[in-house]
Amino acid sequence: MSFCFTSCNKDEDTTVDQELMKASADIDFTNELDFNAGIDVSNDNSSYSNRTTSNFASSTVAPCANITVNNATPGVFPKVFTVNFGTGCTYNGMTRSGIITITISNYVMNYGSIMTIQRGENYYINGRKVEGTVVYENTTTNPTIPQWTRTITNGKITNTAGVVFNHYGTRNVKQTAGVSTLIFADNIYEITSGNHTITKEGGSSLSLTIVEPLIKKYACSHISQGQIDLLGSVLDGILDYGNNECDNLATYTHSSSGVVYNIVLN
Repeated sequence: MSFCFTSCNKDEDTTVDQELMKASADIDFTNELDFNAGIDVSNDNSSYSNRTTSNFASSTVAPCANITVNNATPGVFPKVFTVNFGTGCTYNGMTRSGIITITISNYVMNYGSIMTIQRGENYYINGRKVEGTVVYENTTTNPTIPQWTRTITNGKITNTAGVVFNHYGTRNVKQTAGVSTLIFADNIYEITSGNHTITKEGGSSLSLTIVEPLIKKYACSHISQGQIDLLGSVLDGILDYGNNECDNLATYTHSSSGVVYNIVLN
């Protein structure tokens, strides 16, 4: 995110918070990307086999990725998918390299099933090193509205400048559109609640708590609606993603002053 304050005596703190906000955007982007990959590689409930993504009718991974599964027998779990992007695969403007493993305890749309995404030590997305474990537990009560609790542990992202950010948190996610189709383009997800903490190496941190559900359309690059409460060394206010337009604009309102800042999501 690009972000501008006018306060002169807090420039250093402001820069830190901007870095943490940008890291937050990167973290959300990588989590969504890997979640879609997990749904994609495990969406064939009748057969599993070692394959490349060229075998998929609609893939969110990359045509050059190689996918293997430890056990191809339908109905036998757990299954461990290994997605290998090699030294670099570029698809839809994204370049990934390295390996992720996706373990499912049952069919991913079944209540109680758990999908665990483990990033390998050499996993990169657009030049950013991504590490940690993400666990999605299916908490669906209405089959037409799948939902999961997402928990991140040992999260770490290293940006292109080599700055390291650690993070952890839990969020509740549900799919509100595109459930009955075989494509991803019409999928819409709603992050209903949760919190996340991001810490830059050196001690500065930013806490993010959802106060109004976040709407993420698969067809949009960024969250299009919802609000997050931000609390950091300088930031103490509400980040608002707007009125559900598919754009890269948001606003931040500082609690103590009421001043509104325009945000451009990169």
